[in-house]
Amino acid sequence: MYNQRPAPVFLDLFRIRFPAGAITSIAHRAAGVLLFLALPFLVYLLDLSLQGPEGFARAGTLLQSWWMRPVSVVLVWSLLHHLLAGVRFLLIDVDVGAHLQPARASARVVNILGIALALAYAGWIV
Repeated sequence: MYNQRPAPVFLDLFRIRFPAGAITSIAHRAAGVLLFLALPFLVYLLDLSLQGPEGFARAGTLLQSWWMRPVSVVLVWSLLHHLLAGVRFLLIDVDVGAHLQPARASARVVNILGIALALAYAGWIV
């Protein structure tokens, strides 16, 4: 009667090799969540910096703290990756690079370029 499929046997997610497009898609969603979660803090920093010279100095001191450097690198990565992957997905939606080989190549470019630009930012702020 019903289609009786066997239960999945291989569920070890750490041994599954995801294609580059899947990694790009998952990272795009994770970057969007990170940006959304960082928004209240960024609005707080903007509000603090607009309160006058004292607030601007406090915001600058906060941004130069030791824990803010890795946080800013992650936020820069999430912004760049989300932007690059979003442009890639928009181009695929209009059938530019939608075939298998160009889609794989563009996914690799987005993944590598996002990390490379974030590392360049990390080297710039040191």
